[in-house]
Amino acid sequence: MNFELTDDQKLLQKTVTTFVKKDSPVKRFRDLRSDELGYSLEVWRQMGELGWLSVILPESVGGFGGSFIDAALMLEAFGTTLVPEPFVSSIVMAAGIMADAGQPEQIERWLEPLMEGETTAALAYVEDGCRFDFDKPKSEATKQGSGYRLTGDKRFVLNGHAAHFVVVSAMVDGEVGLFVVDSKMPGVTIQPIKTFDGQRAANIRFENVELEDGRRLDKNGKGLQALSRTLDRAAAAACAEGVGIVTTALKMTNEYLQTREQFGVKIGSFQALQHRAVDMFVQTELCKSSSIMASIMADSDDAIARQDAISAAKVQMVEGGRFVTQQSIQLHGGVGITDEHDIGLYFKRMHVLNTLFGDEEFHLKRFAASPTFLEGVEVAV
Repeated sequence: MNFELTDDQKLLQKTVTTFVKKDSPVKRFRDLRSDELGYSLEVWRQMGELGWLSVILPESVGGFGGSFIDAALMLEAFGTTLVPEPFVSSIVMAAGIMADAGQPEQIERWLEPLMEGETTAALAYVEDGCRFDFDKPKSEATKQGSGYRLTGDKRFVLNGHAAHFVVVSAMVDGEVGLFVVDSKMPGVTIQPIKTFDGQRAANIRFENVELEDGRRLDKNGKGLQALSRTLDRAAAAACAEGVGIVTTALKMTNEYLQTREQFGVKIGSFQALQHRAVDMFVQTELCKSSSIMASIMADSDDAIARQDAISAAKVQMVEGGRFVTQQSIQLHGGVGITDEHDIGLYFKRMHVLNTLFGDEEFHLKRFAASPTFLEGVEVAV
């Protein structure tokens, strides 16, 4: 398999890396933690102007037709400086599911302004008690005349506090339907919340929200399939961003070991700490390789192969990402647990990514239940 990037991908990687270092250092994220929005609309529009919000969307909807690998390259760079703009919630999730299930008129109405950076979006699918099961939402959309009436509660909606519109999953006629709801429509109540990593989300209540027929995306009857594919890609996106985090945490820790002195020598000269740094390097490389495979398979129409690769990467990112960031805190010593030091910000973001879109237990169970895995299991009788 050829893992070489194309010339266009190398240019994209270079451009995004230069941008995050120059225009979005960690200090920008640190300062935005106290902002109600949590990110910059100006930077978001700039991303739209640069074409980053259109890269992975198909040409049929006005995008550049790139692969998910393009998104992974951007997200890895975003992870190195904790870029807070809602790329995953708006583009990978909301725009992605709209591109899969939407009709031409819906794409023109909602997707085009999103790709230009004029709006942001969110995908609301998490509910009380559902854990990571999304195939039978409690929210309901009942037929009413030529439209629908939507009722339900969604939890921890990423970018739900600021999204111009939200794609909502709900049961309709015994199947999962997908509906586009504007955030300011009557019956929509948004409760902003702060997340563990300093970013923003929202709990959203939909109470008898009246929707015209044109707001239902899944006219092809594949709402559940589109939602499943989107959440797989979101999990792969979390892994890609996680690669940027572990890579940066390892680099910061190695630099600290080479500058911090105890007993008149650099602590990086202590063999025990060198062994820890090597273990961190190994876990970082494992996270990288599994994330690459997940990014390659994220575009696959083979649901089983896609889920196997992404679940494997997610489990590795949970284990490796946790190890690398915990060791980073430990090796930084007392300064590592202070809010003033950046390493703690990476630690917190890593732990949020490890829970989003399926935790270790969920993905281990899904991988173990895969037909591909079970074919190689011999059961003793």
